[in-house]
Amino acid sequence: MDLSGIIKIFFLATLAFVVAIAWTPLLTHFLYRYRMGKQIRDAGSAPVFARLHGVKGGTPTMGGILIWLTVLVLAIFFHLAAVTWGGFFGAIDFLSREETFLPLGVMVAAALVGLVDDYWNARRIGPKGGGLRTRHRLVLYAAIAAVGAWWFYGKLGWDTLHVPFVGDFGIGWWYVPFFVLVIVATSFSVNETDGLDGLAGGPLAAAFAAYAGIAFMQGKVDLAAFCGLVCGALLAFLWFNINPARFFMGDTGAMSLGVTLGVVAMLTDTALFLPLIGLIFVLESLSVIVQVSYRKLRGGRKLFLSSPIHHHLEAIGWPEPKVVMRFWVIATVSSVFGLVAVLADRIYFR
Repeated sequence: MDLSGIIKIFFLATLAFVVAIAWTPLLTHFLYRYRMGKQIRDAGSAPVFARLHGVKGGTPTMGGILIWLTVLVLAIFFHLAAVTWGGFFGAIDFLSREETFLPLGVMVAAALVGLVDDYWNARRIGPKGGGLRTRHRLVLYAAIAAVGAWWFYGKLGWDTLHVPFVGDFGIGWWYVPFFVLVIVATSFSVNETDGLDGLAGGPLAAAFAAYAGIAFMQGKVDLAAFCGLVCGALLAFLWFNINPARFFMGDTGAMSLGVTLGVVAMLTDTALFLPLIGLIFVLESLSVIVQVSYRKLRGGRKLFLSSPIHHHLEAIGWPEPKVVMRFWVIATVSSVFGLVAVLADRIYFR
């Protein structure tokens, strides 16, 4: 057992939590001082949502900065310290071309796009004052995913897809659109989930914890440490995001973490396990797809009172904390089950 790797993972996760907690007052002061409040959809376009969440209008968004900036600063600090002093810092440094440059890079790129979207929303810039259009966001995140796909296929030569409990299959250039699909679908699914206080953060923490275990099991200690760092920062964010939220994650957090989760799944060659590990994200997206399809087929009638599904549960009387806690339970169980499934697949089918 690699005890030094385990120490590295848990040390970085704990440090990320402490550092994020420590600088949260600075971020909170900035968000409130400059009035980076989220605009809530009006009763005309989303009556159920407005009735349930109108009181939250003006709560600062962009809270996801706490997560990705903490990860970025610690990554740069330990890498520079390792180059300068070596020793302990060299043992803790987790930046490596093979494992962590890409997930960190796409995290920051996606976070900056989300940051612009959140800023426009707070300042009522863009169509109807709601930030970037969905199709524009789709193009931008697809472009980020395409860069990642090129890195995998063109630079690393990856073109093999692992099918759980079956085996590996070479899919050639189809690997590129598959990569883009995984990244875009994951990012938008996480964004759909980010609709209640703490709802996205809990399942994300569970998923990244599962992938820390998967990466460590595969000998990718740097990637496992990166996932641990994200978990620590996420838990600090959740401390302030639990109902009533001090601030919201925003697109700068939800989209960037969704993109990163997809990239980590591809790096560990477990993309087809991701729907199980991130089951809550799948259920949330499916509820939206079903709602839209049903309305088109039934002439505007709705299957759910509101979508995604967490808003429907609120509309039928579930208190917000009950929805969040039960979704956390489901996310934890599905992440653990996914981790076990990956382990079983590795033992018996690799």
